[in-house]
Amino acid sequence: MAGGPVNLVGQGFSPRGEKGRFVLPADFRADIHAASSNQRILCLDKHPRLPCLTGFGLSRLADFAAEIDREEEKKLRLGLDFDRDMAEAQVYGFYRASFDESGRFVLPDYLSELGEVEDGLYFHGGGRQITIWNPRILFEQGAGWEGAQAGCRAKMAEAAKGKRK
Repeated sequence: MAGGPVNLVGQGFSPRGEKGRFVLPADFRADIHAASSNQRILCLDKHPRLPCLTGFGLSRLADFAAEIDREEEKKLRLGLDFDRDMAEAQVYGFYRASFDESGRFVLPDYLSELGEVEDGLYFHGGGRQITIWNPRILFEQGAGWEGAQAGCRAKMAEAAKGKRK
């Protein structure tokens, strides 16, 4: 994995724990660790288009400048305005959450509010990033989200079953 891109693959569910903590699912821990230069750092932000949060490793920073350059080029080619300061503020304003060996991390209140977080979070792999959903909002999504919705239901059921043991 070193030097190359990290693909975040898998899914998981975390109920809100003590002190408002959540757990980064095992499917993602090693990859986020590797994507953050062997630090336990999960970068979190509001997803720019979807009604959820997004998570990624620090290695994504290397892609941001080129992505902004491409977006600027595209807008200028189309004769549209482009505000580079705004674009940079949007991509570089993420929160760095430290997580422990078990994956526990604290979600800041402002991100909890932006993601409309309630009692649990569903994590869904998306290649360069993880989408992190309030299950209720995920279940409201239309066509194309059936796989994620089914995965979320299954992971929530597993978590509930584990609690009853």
